[in-house]
Amino acid sequence: MSLRLYDTASRKLAPVTSTNGTTTMYCCGPTVYRDAHVGNLRTFLLSDLVRRVLIANGVNVKLIQNITDVGHMSEDIESEDKMLAQAKAESLDPFTVARRYEASFHIDLAGLNIEKADAYPRASESIELMITMIEQLIIKEIAYVGEDGTVYFSAQAFPSYGAISGNRLDALKPGHRHEYSEDGAKRFHADWALWKSASGRSEMIWDSPWGSGFPGWHIECSAMSLHFLNSHINLHVGGIDLRFPHHENERAQSNAITGNESVDLWLHGEHLLFEGRKMSKSARNVVLLKDVIDRGFDPLAVRLCFLENRYRSQMDLTWASIEAADATLKRWRKKVQAWGTQVAVKDQVFLEILDNDLDTPKAIQYLRNLEKNDDLSNRAALFLFADQILGLDLNREELIKPLTSEQEEILKLRQIARSEKQWAKSDELRIELEGSGLEIMDGPEGQTWNWR
Repeated sequence: MSLRLYDTASRKLAPVTSTNGTTTMYCCGPTVYRDAHVGNLRTFLLSDLVRRVLIANGVNVKLIQNITDVGHMSEDIESEDKMLAQAKAESLDPFTVARRYEASFHIDLAGLNIEKADAYPRASESIELMITMIEQLIIKEIAYVGEDGTVYFSAQAFPSYGAISGNRLDALKPGHRHEYSEDGAKRFHADWALWKSASGRSEMIWDSPWGSGFPGWHIECSAMSLHFLNSHINLHVGGIDLRFPHHENERAQSNAITGNESVDLWLHGEHLLFEGRKMSKSARNVVLLKDVIDRGFDPLAVRLCFLENRYRSQMDLTWASIEAADATLKRWRKKVQAWGTQVAVKDQVFLEILDNDLDTPKAIQYLRNLEKNDDLSNRAALFLFADQILGLDLNREELIKPLTSEQEEILKLRQIARSEKQWAKSDELRIELEGSGLEIMDGPEGQTWNWR
């Protein structure tokens, strides 16, 4: 296997493994109570990029991505469940809300050219898998039923807890926001819920051997990943915010069932800032892919922005960077067309760059250098191979929107002003053209333009 990635558990680069000739991948999916913002989408792009690189290396890949559509998020918040709260806000059934945002999620994936996973199992349709796993954990005496009727995982019964995050059980303080105290029902404060008693809750609950209730946050990923990937995951992908407690707890549950390390490599993508700040509703800077499209940018400009940054480095996305990426995409597509019809040719140098822990900034710079190399006759073929991995649709023929008669007249007037060295008049006309949606470039051969 050529691809090497940074394994969060071992804190070093490790080769991606395969099982019986196929690399099994699991990527934690969205909780469908709202639209995914561009920060969420960065993680899903990471999974897509890894799969594309593996395929370019001749490896078969099976990718599973879950859809979290059950009301179990009480370990993630301190008050009302997010799914039920959104359903209440929209005066809809919670599963109607879930299906709506699940559909939006798939639209966003398509907009970013993220290829479909092999399956998108829903948590709500996998309850029996979770119940079966919980029963096995109880039999193994690594889970217990609390006095409140909730089933808990006994963290102290799993000796290697903390291997991913570095958190030690003796250092975790009671009342941690992800695992609150449960009014003394737990045996140990760091234990977490596998199945929560419904209590007074009437929606999004299911029957179980322990009474009506709903699954805990972490059990769904253990149950679905082991079931759909034959009890072993070569590569587990998620955002860095899931490292603890979600992935730490998931590892404990899965390993307790299989009796060995269920995941070979834990891969995490870093946080995304927007205009220098963490995205949040309170800061009013949550950016959706729809917002990018509404501003007239190709959504793949966001994909290019992500690729220009290393996946495990925090990045700051800005409207200026999206605009610059959009212009680069337009330029590259025009050049690929101008270089002539060619068939993609494998570029081993490009592939080796990405095999080294997905060094996408170096890969993009490599393409920029290729673009400037007029001595190469197969630039289109090399760009098309790179695009099989980068997914930027570089072979797309850009549709050129015609100019209005008014824009054509202003361009003529500006050309006259430039020839007569009336620079102030030229600048006035530029501003007018830019206000109409054009981007004006001046060069040795005169003025050229693009639609913004």
